[in-house]
Amino acid sequence: MDTLPTTSSSKRGGGGGRSKIVQTSKPSLLLAFFSCVAWLYVAGRLWQDVENRNLLASLLKKNSSQRPKVLTVEDKLMVLGCRDLERRIVEAEMELSLAKSQGYLKGQRQQTGSSDRRLLAVIGVYTGFGSKLKRNVFRGSWMPRGDALKKLEERGVVIRFVIGRSPNRGDSLDRNINEENRSTKDFLILESHEEAQEELPKKAKIFFSMAVQNWDADFYVKVDDSIDIDLEGLIALLDRRRGQDGAYIGCMKSGDVISEEGKLWYEPDWWKFGDEKSYFRHASGSLVILSKNLAQYININSVSLKTYAYDDTTLGSWMMGVQSTYIDDSRLCCSSISKDKVCSLA
Repeated sequence: MDTLPTTSSSKRGGGGGRSKIVQTSKPSLLLAFFSCVAWLYVAGRLWQDVENRNLLASLLKKNSSQRPKVLTVEDKLMVLGCRDLERRIVEAEMELSLAKSQGYLKGQRQQTGSSDRRLLAVIGVYTGFGSKLKRNVFRGSWMPRGDALKKLEERGVVIRFVIGRSPNRGDSLDRNINEENRSTKDFLILESHEEAQEELPKKAKIFFSMAVQNWDADFYVKVDDSIDIDLEGLIALLDRRRGQDGAYIGCMKSGDVISEEGKLWYEPDWWKFGDEKSYFRHASGSLVILSKNLAQYININSVSLKTYAYDDTTLGSWMMGVQSTYIDDSRLCCSSISKDKVCSLA
């Protein structure tokens, strides 16, 4: 009796069981369909990735056969657009080598006279706007004028009065100098220099630079208009030292650095000279002689050369930084009583 309900129940549920199987088969078909679509999608992406890799590999192979594996400096400059900069650097290096081979001077120098022979000396006589009387005295004594000045240049010695321009450009001071120069033709006018007592150190820098640019000489001489010169004695002194490089010639001296403002010879940069406050060895400013390569050094480095309160100590500071030969010549001490001295106080 216990098995009859079980058997009957089994039969009634037979049809229900088949209906349930049909219902659960639809999600399975949908799942299978979406699985197939997903597989096709993944397969398509994989196939596309393979194609892309093949394309990139072929391009890389093609480019690698045309370009070097390691970029050269030239390739990098080309990429950065610096070919023109590279060319200018090479040209600058070539110009620097040429300048060094010519004694640190680039370009051609003007020379007076028709001869290609180098001059012995260029002598610059410092003067000012109010010193016309002194100039006329010099022209009538040790300094030649007119045709005699030209003949002296043929011997290899150029003499010029050295002056800057007025703070008020084009005023009567400038016009008077221009008129005097048209008459005498014995000036070197420093167009970029403003004539003033406190600007004398800069005047030395500009004078030596312009003298080197205008004349090719063995020596360049700076002379104050407060002294007289034995011109033949100076020429003989220079001629004996002709061809000597690195010559810094003058009446060498030193002295105390004045640190008290308001006193005579006050040096604003006194603190740079140490606790002893003593100037380094330098030539007196009345008459200073530089050989060609030292004058060229000033010309090339004029922008960066430091100036002090006075022109003689300024020039001496420049000579400390190069291979210069200090030549202390007592004949150039203008205040001495030596019989064979080259200069004397005017």
